[in-house]
Amino acid sequence: MKTDTAHVYWGTEWAKADGTTKWERPEAEVMDFAQSLPAGAAVLDLGAGVGRHALALARQGFAVSALDAAPEGIAEITRVAAAEGLTVDARIGMMTDLPFKDGSFDHVLSWNVIYHGDEVVLRETIAEIARVLKPGGTFLGTMLSARRVPVQLAKTPGREISRNTWVFEGAEDKVHPHYFCNGRDLLELFSAFEICRLEDREHETPGSWHWHLVLERL
Repeated sequence: MKTDTAHVYWGTEWAKADGTTKWERPEAEVMDFAQSLPAGAAVLDLGAGVGRHALALARQGFAVSALDAAPEGIAEITRVAAAEGLTVDARIGMMTDLPFKDGSFDHVLSWNVIYHGDEVVLRETIAEIARVLKPGGTFLGTMLSARRVPVQLAKTPGREISRNTWVFEGAEDKVHPHYFCNGRDLLELFSAFEICRLEDREHETPGSWHWHLVLERL
């Protein structure tokens, strides 16, 4: 069973981009962390969507690459970058097979992305993030927390299709497989990294638990 399919849902969402949705506004946490990066740092926005972070970072002078599996998102990034005279290396691709050389980036950002799939997809993606980061390079990302599962089950029927991997009926993109993990599993998954910051917290809605990670490539 193919599990990295959520981009099919998100492609339809990116096609509706009109400048008004939260998916088009950069996260303060992402932009705050960017202030710690060297001027002109090479940054990969992995799962860039319509470019809310990639474009904002390019405006600040970073050397930005953006990758997403949904063509609709990459088309929007390319359109806006051209209109504003920005340089963004925007590519269509899967997170399990990054089209970049080893050690290409000082920083990889992946906000609400890499948990879209099962553990096989996740491990392949993490290995690719580690590969394209320079030694000492940083990763800022989010993961779904295991404590969100009972909250989601209270809303919609769901089933665990493989270890830590769930699908939920009628739950927008969560009809596609999503990976939820506890802290112990998370530390094992990211064993190639030094943990700089790790926090499990809610997002906008009650029960929307996500891990927030800042990691350094060993």
